[in-house]
Amino acid sequence: MIKSELVQKLADENPNLFHRDIERIVSIIFDEITDALARGDRVELRGFGAYSVKHRPARVGRNPRSGEAVHIEEKWSPFFKAGKELRDRLNREGRFSAAAQNPGG
Repeated sequence: MIKSELVQKLADENPNLFHRDIERIVSIIFDEITDALARGDRVELRGFGAYSVKHRPARVGRNPRSGEAVHIEEKWSPFFKAGKELRDRLNREGRFSAAAQNPGG
């Protein structure tokens, strides 16, 4: 689902709200999550999951073509850990069966 689909779904479920207001609400929520992560804070949405930031220290990697050493700068990466309720719901509803994960065989 992309952001515009989320906005449309919320608009369909809440006909009493203006579409532009729903767009603004969704943008504010995403902006607040982004700002919190940029500050190094953790964002927890109970039942859904938690967002945090992980530090990846500088290291020496290898260029896969030439094999030569390449310096990789340190970086901070967003990390998401699904909540128990989300994991349970996914597994209970069985949306991802073995056949769906391996369609070729």
